[in-house]
Amino acid sequence: MARIVGVDLPKKKRVEIGLTYIYGIGLSCSQKILKEIQINPNILIKDLTDQQIIAIRNILNKKHDVEGDLRRRESMDIKRLMEINCYKGKRHRVGLPLRGQRTRTNARTRRGIKKTMAGKKKAPKK
Repeated sequence: MARIVGVDLPKKKRVEIGLTYIYGIGLSCSQKILKEIQINPNILIKDLTDQQIIAIRNILNKKHDVEGDLRRRESMDIKRLMEINCYKGKRHRVGLPLRGQRTRTNARTRRGIKKTMAGKKKAPKK
């Protein structure tokens, strides 16, 4: 089992797909890395040589923010938005969607479980 950047990659997956198990590496980034090192993307992770694994590690350390560093940077960015009290920061603080989505009917994931309010029903028509 190949261990890269603290993540155990699955043995029976292709290298191209296995690298996407690392937080911060998607399919296109994985393909670029493999093209740069000139590794066939269709070989399985268990068939990688030690030199190939070391080459992948070196590229990830030099050129990419992954795993803990990336998570830390994202949380610091969100904290900064909250500190400067901008619109996105306020929405993060309250736990509402921040990219202009409607909240009157949707946004259940972000707003949480539906809370029923007393006296919210419309008065009957006369």
